[in-house]
Amino acid sequence: MERLEHCRACLAPQPYLFLAMGDHPPANMFVRPNEVDEIQPSFSLNTQACLHCGLIQIADQIPADFFRHYLYVPSGATTMHRHFGELAETLQQRAGDGLIIDIGCNDGLLLKACNELGCKTLGIDPAANLAELANERGVEVHVAYFDPPTARTLREDRGTAKVIVTTNTFNHIGDLHYFMAGVVELLDEEGTFVVEVPRASELLARNEFDTVYQEHVSEFSLLSMVRLGEFFDLEVVDVHTLPIHGGSMRVFFQRKGKAKATPAVQEMLDDELGAGMLKAKTYDDFADRIEEIRRDLISMLADLKGQGLKIAGYGAPAKGNTLLNYFSVGPDDLDFLVDRNPLKQGLFSPGMKIEVRSPDAIETERPDILMVLAWNFFDEIREQQTEFTSRGGRFLVPLPRPVLTN
Repeated sequence: MERLEHCRACLAPQPYLFLAMGDHPPANMFVRPNEVDEIQPSFSLNTQACLHCGLIQIADQIPADFFRHYLYVPSGATTMHRHFGELAETLQQRAGDGLIIDIGCNDGLLLKACNELGCKTLGIDPAANLAELANERGVEVHVAYFDPPTARTLREDRGTAKVIVTTNTFNHIGDLHYFMAGVVELLDEEGTFVVEVPRASELLARNEFDTVYQEHVSEFSLLSMVRLGEFFDLEVVDVHTLPIHGGSMRVFFQRKGKAKATPAVQEMLDDELGAGMLKAKTYDDFADRIEEIRRDLISMLADLKGQGLKIAGYGAPAKGNTLLNYFSVGPDDLDFLVDRNPLKQGLFSPGMKIEVRSPDAIETERPDILMVLAWNFFDEIREQQTEFTSRGGRFLVPLPRPVLTN
């Protein structure tokens, strides 16, 4: 299935197709050196928008069990340590001495921060390799995909959860209704379900098309969250805006009638309607801007290469692979990529197959330009690369518009 026939949040028919990006391999399917010449499986990125609830989405085509070995970890970014430390305090206030369950806990960075505050915690994640990293941090992990059977098993073994949290995992879920059925099974009657995800309105405003890839099957509006919750007698009672990942939101659900919504909820809903998130023209205009960015970026890279400059990519994030593959930016354009995540070093990017090295290569290879693929951490990257800039190195930041900067 290359296109969705129904919105996965509100179930309205025929989401609007506005950006068909062609076929892409899974964005975290990095390639081993001995497999560089092999053809990778690829799937279409047909980006659709629900004009009833503002959910931006693609069909879920990832093979079963893909996430049982995973390469993204949040702990590689200093920003995420600070971010999760703050979130841990918020969760502690809501959980008290009750259980906090983190669905998609990854390497345990958030729950480690919760544990340091004295919280009772449990992680759930299908990736056994990441569970080992979490265990080393003192975080207990139940290795499984989250669904109603998993929820029932945990409820029998551990009781209900006062807080269920999921950060940048909800946007990976193909069947949101099945997932939510598990949440309401496991959530305490007085409990809170906390979802942290990038905001679809920010994607549109900042031209963040690259946050769409086969694992990120949804980019949420708050309206889509509200509509989804209604199917399960859950209400959005609060929402926080966050700068992380190019503009995110933290959404708080509780069972119907348990709490009165804060003014922030209606304010964000009004903002989304005012931004035209239920109008086809909004998405058509977005697609036109992405085409302009593609032309401008390819022209800039060609000009820089024509000057004999060496260009590397900073970061090998999943979003970067959407940009590289859609814009056909390959090894002829970028000499190599660097990434702080050791799980990616020594591999090649999916699709375009650009080598990923340690950031040490910036010093040994001395590129003139770093194209920032991990643009959501640009401030942190620039702070780390003072030696690069002191010798005249420049950054090429592709979004929201391509720009060269020191």
